[in-house]
Amino acid sequence: MPRIELVTHIAAPGERCFDLARSVEVHIRSTASTGERAIAGRTSGLMELGDEVTWQARHFGFQQTLTSRITAFDRPRHFRDSMVRGAFKHFDHDHYFTPDGVGCTVMRDVFDYAAPFGFLGRLAERFFLTRYMRRFLAAHNRELKRIAESDSGASSLQKADRDQSRDKSVRRFE
Repeated sequence: MPRIELVTHIAAPGERCFDLARSVEVHIRSTASTGERAIAGRTSGLMELGDEVTWQARHFGFQQTLTSRITAFDRPRHFRDSMVRGAFKHFDHDHYFTPDGVGCTVMRDVFDYAAPFGFLGRLAERFFLTRYMRRFLAAHNRELKRIAESDSGASSLQKADRDQSRDKSVRRFE
């Protein structure tokens, strides 16, 4: 089973990095190259424990749909999203946030996954899928870092908070 680990140093507080990493809007911005969009479940705001989101994107020339759920949550240190339905046999994506002692945050991603289709899936993992996923996750992390270190990081979170408050108000009256 492949495991991808990435470490990103971000010149921003851990709480900001944690919240941006669980923002649906930031995820969409950071995966623009694949046209990723949230089509069901939590489609805006900050994901919480138990939230599911269904993503649709184009990978390897094919439109794909994947549903993930937040299965672990310890703000602002760690959360995990796990695939519920989708193209992989399974995946768990852990996000860890640790202060570095000088006002910055070390963000560590651990992505454990397995491709479907047995032996053919293992060949795909070895010859192209792991490299593709590593590049995809690294691009996402670069964009998250850019947003977190800019003034737009704070405004993105303010908008997400407003959206989340509106969503809770709507649910209360349904």
